[in-house]
Amino acid sequence: MRILVPIAHGSESLETVTLVNVLRRASIPVTLASIETETVVNATRDIRLVADAAVSDILRDDFDAIILPGGEKGAERLAQHRPLIEKLSAQRVAHRWYGAVCAAPALTLSPHGLLDGKQATCHPLFRDRLLHYVDQRVVLDGHCMTSQGPGTTMEFALAWVEKLAGDAERKRLTEEMLVHLH
Repeated sequence: MRILVPIAHGSESLETVTLVNVLRRASIPVTLASIETETVVNATRDIRLVADAAVSDILRDDFDAIILPGGEKGAERLAQHRPLIEKLSAQRVAHRWYGAVCAAPALTLSPHGLLDGKQATCHPLFRDRLLHYVDQRVVLDGHCMTSQGPGTTMEFALAWVEKLAGDAERKRLTEEMLVHLH
């Protein structure tokens, strides 16, 4: 199993780190990949993230899931990266997992038709950009999962663990990390 988490300058640092951390705690291999020319990405809140690879070096690889963190500027940059959008489109056509959190459903996925016919959520500030907005913390529709923002990312990450590694692994991590979801 292989998961891709692409990032750009302006990606939401809390969402990125939470996703990667929780998936790796479940022993799910995650590649944190930069769309930028460098692997050090200036994320939100003046936090620098160091990617494992450049997206351009791994585009030929297959991934079981591609998950986008939010951050308005980062989501806009991801949306402009044609090779990544083509990879996401291929992911959807192949019925493989993909998803996004915060601004990314509205600013990256939706403009490229990747949410067409799907119920999804995003940060409420961008809700008018989704055709089928659902006001829930995490929304699953087919092989697409979306979430609302930094405060819902732990829940989002654990939902990915459940889909990719099973309910028992999600429960184990929930207990280990002392997570109490509402």
